[in-house]
Amino acid sequence: MKIPTIHGYIDRRILINFTADPKTVEKIIPFPFRPKIYKEKAIVGICLIRLKNIKPKGFPDFIGVNSENGAHRIAIEWDENGETKSGVYIPRRDTSLKLNTLVGGRIFPGKHYYAKFNVEENNGSYHIDFKSSDDTEIFIDATETKLFNEKSIFETLNNASVFFENGDLGYSPNKNKFDGLRLNAYKWDVRPLDVSSVKSSFFENVEIFPKGSVSFDNALLMTNIEHEWKSEADK
Repeated sequence: MKIPTIHGYIDRRILINFTADPKTVEKIIPFPFRPKIYKEKAIVGICLIRLKNIKPKGFPDFIGVNSENGAHRIAIEWDENGETKSGVYIPRRDTSLKLNTLVGGRIFPGKHYYAKFNVEENNGSYHIDFKSSDDTEIFIDATETKLFNEKSIFETLNNASVFFENGDLGYSPNKNKFDGLRLNAYKWDVRPLDVSSVKSSFFENVEIFPKGSVSFDNALLMTNIEHEWKSEADK
């Protein structure tokens, strides 16, 4: 799906990251993709992102739209022209903007579910929850910290930062193909979050992820990032 380059601002982006059993993840991602393995684990997660002034590049900011969005993500690899490529597979997207539900999968890559978001932010503390039109639920309570989670599989903030920066190309299912969309962040700056509670009904669905096959690993925060979305060739 080819769209014009989209420009705007990431007002806030939280990446909630989990480790998962690779064999389990293999069953839920389609060919030609496979799980990207880090220290014998697949990496899955949720992106909670507030976008501002989203519009075609070159248009004035005042015509742009704002929205809260959630995307479930799975780190993937695939073979292309003799090279191994990496990115993320996005099995579902949720949004507070009804326009996105209308154009998603038609004009803009990926089907979007409409969701009601509740967001509270205060002095480095974050509470975000949403419930979508098909009853998918997410919530997180977190605070900014200077210390990266010492129990994380990534061990250091820099290791985690590099891993997720390389996942800038996302593929979303759309009928019999996968829409490609690349995030071009004008700067890449992540900070650690200390998470006191987190829930995802998607990752807690034992029919998809059997008990014990997925566990929380870390969370990262980005704020005030100018960016572009660019179409990539469908698969």
